Amino acid sequence: MTTKMLSAGALPGTEWKTGQLEAAAPMCMQDDCRLFGSLLNESHQGILVVDMTGVILFVNLAMNVMFLPYQLEVGATLGNAAGLEALERIIHEARKKRSRTETEMRLTLPYLGEWNHEHHYRLCAAPWSEGDRSGIWVMVEDHTERHLTQQTRRDFVTSVGHELRTPLSLIHGYIETLKSGMIKNPHSLVRCLDVMEKHSRRMMRIIEDMLTISRMEAQDEPLKTEVFLVRACVQDALEHLTPLIEVRQPVITLDFPPDGGLLAGERFYWDQIFTNLIEKSLKENPRTGLHLKLSGRWTKHECILSVEDDGVGISASDAPFVFKRFYRCASESRQETKGSGLGLSIVKRAVEAHGGSIELESQPGRRTVFIIRVPLALGE
Repeated sequence: MTTKMLSAGALPGTEWKTGQLEAAAPMCMQDDCRLFGSLLNESHQGILVVDMTGVILFVNLAMNVMFLPYQLEVGATLGNAAGLEALERIIHEARKKRSRTETEMRLTLPYLGEWNHEHHYRLCAAPWSEGDRSGIWVMVEDHTERHLTQQTRRDFVTSVGHELRTPLSLIHGYIETLKSGMIKNPHSLVRCLDVMEKHSRRMMRIIEDMLTISRMEAQDEPLKTEVFLVRACVQDALEHLTPLIEVRQPVITLDFPPDGGLLAGERFYWDQIFTNLIEKSLKENPRTGLHLKLSGRWTKHECILSVEDDGVGISASDAPFVFKRFYRCASESRQETKGSGLGLSIVKRAVEAHGGSIELESQPGRRTVFIIRVPLALGE
């Protein structure tokens, strides 16, 4: 049996055997059609073929997944469901123009679950003809992830601009004051310089955090894995935070195996993880005497690490967003010395880079604990 392409508007890269469309639903019993349908069902794009009366001749799995809970069936029509209006419109337009037509649509799916948000679809349709039969094919691509990425990028740029503008404005103001010669008192002069130094350090921290996130997301290189002692890594983080620890005076407890706890991973990332978690705990709780406990437990298959304190805690309304970039809890927004708002985002990405996960448990006013679970490689 010979094969030939549909007319100029045919699905790119596909061939239909002569006589397949004449058979419509019965043709799906043929071995060659089942094979062709199976191949199209592997496509990530939704594919729909209808005749000129709107009767569905073929629909693949991706199409039905995209438009759940609406189910499109061979031999039926699209109907008048609100969620399928865009499909009806592009089919009508392609039929009317007798040429390839493209459009975009936004759809909020009316059922619960992780898909219960606005989806962005790219629709393309064109006429086909085969012998004395004709109709319209439609291809749908899900661009939701692309739109979310673009929105995240826009939000990120906006947040970075805001975070850097604030300290820059303060530094600029103090520079103008110093240039005016209005400050004669040495103590006032030192205070101006201290403020400028504090905010310049804040900007440097934001830039360093952004570079760290960029490095994590680039994924151009595999992790530089080495075996290290977790307890030693924690102690290095505590030493790095010595000035803050001296001010807060927390009661710190380390609970690790006698050998210090071995773990394979990129030490740079784990320095970031422990430094950010400890720093957040200390900055969230300005009172002295905070009890801070860092512990590690090893099982046959995973390493379980935790950072726990008995401070103010994190409210239930803040908890779902703490790992989001630049997000600050209500208590943080009232602090005089603010962090970059990137710390926990860095922690989450660093843990996930090692195939692990992190979760938060908090009872406001009593207890806050971050729990990290990392799978262990065989022989580790």
